[in-house]
Amino acid sequence: MLCRHYRVSGKVQGVFYRASTCDIAHQLGLSGWVRNMTDGCVEAEACGSKEQLNKFEVWLKQGPPMSVVDKVEMSEQINQSDQNGFEIRYR
Repeated sequence: MLCRHYRVSGKVQGVFYRASTCDIAHQLGLSGWVRNMTDGCVEAEACGSKEQLNKFEVWLKQGPPMSVVDKVEMSEQINQSDQNGFEIRYR
C-alpha cells in the first residue's frame, strides 16, 4: 500500500472541496483524511494502490465544479496509521 500527502492551492475552501474529496476517496477505496489549512489550502493524505492514487490525483487537479485548482503538490509518505476509511478532519 502506498501513501501520499497532498497540498492543494487555489480556490479550494468554501466550494465543497473537502466533502467532494472525501466522496471520491470513498469511491476509489482509499483510506486517509482531508482538511482545510489556515492559509487557504487544502491538505490530504491518502493510502491505496498506485492506480487508485493516480486516479485520485487526477481528480484533485480538477476538483468540484465551483473550485479553481492552481497547484497540487505531492510527496510520498510512510504509512504510519492503521486507519480504515477516509475522513474530513477539522484541524
